[in-house]
Amino acid sequence: MGTKAMEAFVVNETPVFMNKPPPHVFKLMSLPSMIIKLTLGLLWCIIHLAISLLSLCSHLIFNLECSLISSGLLWKYRNLQLGRLKYLAIVVDSREAKNTVKINQLLYWLKTLGVKYVCLYDIDGVLKKLFAPGMNGSRDNNPGDYLDASANIKALDCCQKQMTIECISGSDGKEGIAKAANLLCSSYLNGDSYTQENVKSEENVKSEENVENEPVFTETDMASALKSIGCAGPEPDLLLVYGPARCHLGFPTWRLRYTEIMHMGPLKSMKYGAIVKAFHNYSKKHQNYGK
Repeated sequence: MGTKAMEAFVVNETPVFMNKPPPHVFKLMSLPSMIIKLTLGLLWCIIHLAISLLSLCSHLIFNLECSLISSGLLWKYRNLQLGRLKYLAIVVDSREAKNTVKINQLLYWLKTLGVKYVCLYDIDGVLKKLFAPGMNGSRDNNPGDYLDASANIKALDCCQKQMTIECISGSDGKEGIAKAANLLCSSYLNGDSYTQENVKSEENVKSEENVENEPVFTETDMASALKSIGCAGPEPDLLLVYGPARCHLGFPTWRLRYTEIMHMGPLKSMKYGAIVKAFHNYSKKHQNYGK
């Protein structure tokens, strides 16, 4: 019975399998489909080639301009107006921050251009470890009349001239804001008068007559807390980013309210002319701070 049943199944299913084409046989594309596919492929290659050529041309023009700036052949870049640039921040990718030769060369160029106050940042704290042995004193309380000194600001005798350098890392970002919030909360729970009294309008007072008093922390309170834990500092006027990504790489955002950010490319390919051009472009910027 089993053999007969199997033979009957094979007889019934054989026409079904015979009607199906073998799996390795493919239908030939029609001529219009082939033409469309070849046209789209050719178009994609042309667009890709055009973009690559434009990128190459812009890169060559940028390098040529930087060379002309470094040699002093472009007159408009000779006299830089750095009166507005009171505090400069440099963000470096942590993998490139280990290149001490490039970091020292960058600081030398900044000193040559007349920069007095620099903030160096990388997320892993490589620059902190690099400059810690060469920094004198634990804290510099007089970096400038307009600076709000923090625990990380120290004086460094750089290139035979005093330059105030602040080294921060990722621990001064998210961890710093968490410590400041913890300080505010503990101060409130302990009954300390840490926060200022909030002035409310009449409408707010009427709408909150039946609401229990809740703690309200202002921006001033947070700034004071950050200063207490050593994570406060001046807001940079200009931030130069050296790295593959076009972002601030975790630089404390509460210090970037009015900061101009410029991406400078990888640190290994930095150029003196590019820094001069960035300073020149910043001097031509106009910022509206509101009323």
